[in-house]
Amino acid sequence: MAAQTMASLPYSCTVLTTNSRPSSKPFSAKPSQLPTDSRRSHCFHVSCNGGTNQNPSAEGTVDRRNLLLGLGGLYGAANLVSDSQAYAAPIEPPEFKNCGVARDVQSNKILDVNCCPPVTDKVIDYKLPPVTNLRTRPAAHRVSKEYIAKFEEAIRRMKALDKDDPTDPRGFMQQANIHCAYCNGAHDQVGFKDLDLQVHNSWLFFPFHRWYLYFYERILGKLIDDPTFSLPFWNWDNPKGMQMPRIFDKTGSPLYNVNRDQIHRPPALLDLSLSNISDDLQVVVNNLSVMYNEMIRSVNSTLDFMGQPYRKGDNPSPGMGSSERGSHIAAHVWVGNPNNTYGEDMGNFYSAGRDILFYCHHGNVDRMWSIWRTLKTDVPKDITDPDFLNAAFLFYDENKAARACAQKAEGLFPLTLKKITRVLVPKSAKGKADEVLVLENIETDATQYVKFDVFVNDEDDNAKELDKAEYAGTFAQVPHKTKSKKDISNINLRLTELYEDIDIDDDDTIVVTLVPRSNGDNVTIGGIKIIPSPPKSA
Repeated sequence: MAAQTMASLPYSCTVLTTNSRPSSKPFSAKPSQLPTDSRRSHCFHVSCNGGTNQNPSAEGTVDRRNLLLGLGGLYGAANLVSDSQAYAAPIEPPEFKNCGVARDVQSNKILDVNCCPPVTDKVIDYKLPPVTNLRTRPAAHRVSKEYIAKFEEAIRRMKALDKDDPTDPRGFMQQANIHCAYCNGAHDQVGFKDLDLQVHNSWLFFPFHRWYLYFYERILGKLIDDPTFSLPFWNWDNPKGMQMPRIFDKTGSPLYNVNRDQIHRPPALLDLSLSNISDDLQVVVNNLSVMYNEMIRSVNSTLDFMGQPYRKGDNPSPGMGSSERGSHIAAHVWVGNPNNTYGEDMGNFYSAGRDILFYCHHGNVDRMWSIWRTLKTDVPKDITDPDFLNAAFLFYDENKAARACAQKAEGLFPLTLKKITRVLVPKSAKGKADEVLVLENIETDATQYVKFDVFVNDEDDNAKELDKAEYAGTFAQVPHKTKSKKDISNINLRLTELYEDIDIDDDDTIVVTLVPRSNGDNVTIGGIKIIPSPPKSA
């Protein structure tokens, strides 16, 4: 099953740099494909457009009984869902400097671990690199010896970073602690002290883990100098893949983890129903029934699958979607060691990332999201709620470089320019087109000196130098008297030469950065767009 391309992935993502302080058969074993590099969308704030307006011509029917989901050619409708009650604000990325203690989710006891990431001072936009070729995620039970050797070496080098520099955010334990911090209360919601930020049990579940895997893969690829490297997925929805993949059960391998339920080592079959039955055939039948139920039969709405809305200021864990509370949870519990206090490693969120199998498991969870979006059911597959689309996360990338995500223009304007703002703006044409950036209905206090600068695809947080290719132009006014004390105007900034000076390749969006220099509180911008260059004469 070909997974969603990165250019269609939802959610903002912030990536940090360290200036550190201490198929036609989607449920088969067909590889899951992701781009090695994706068209630069200039941050991970790309809306849930992947799959939108997909209207494949193929038709199919759904077998309501035991089946490998996807047989019969199931395709997705192009419906959209919007929560009419979305008046709040999207979840913001956490402030690492305010990271605190982690707690066990069930007992609320403080865990004797430090899940907090290294602190950094610098955050810049993350831009998705241009597509060169696809990363192909293979089914773990079908990988080659060559792949296993490469995978083991990548993990070996990641673990070595723990010893060479424990503060390196690319290290194995630092990466594992990402899950702990986001899932066990170490991060508060920005602006809400002691209100946990939680990426489970809501509509954040799928997007967060997709970005988590994305950066994990890129870090591993960087460590072994292979930009095409991808993680394998545990193909537990297919009978041939329902055992724990044997590549993770080789003692002495960096993929092995002793903190697993020893009675569930191969050839034991993963029991997605957690019913503890001994009949292998019935286990397979139950597993397929679980998958059909959580993907189709029990899903009456988009949120039934994706999880319930979760916005800034909300209490965490408003409700899981069917996949999260079903196969996802089952695999975690089944793998974790019941003899450990909290079911470590896979059996508890704080420790799950310490088991390489966790990332393989979530590779298939991510695949389920992609498959679900193609299913021909009467349930809409997309969410257009701005609080869903504009939620943001924070990660370190493979270069330890720090980046802040741009926001989509939709839902952002009118904008009062109180701070530096980055906006993802669609171009009117791909490549080096002859275009103009338009800032509309700029309302200012006429009695104030007002100034702001405009940059395109600039990674500097607060650019002071204007002699750079990314500088697009300036808006400024001298204080003056008017009857209303308000002025409203537009500005057009030609982008043609700027495009020639920066490498935009086949980009279909750009990031516009608005930098207030004076009295930004007195500037409200009504809208922003890019249009073909109008005639040069008046």
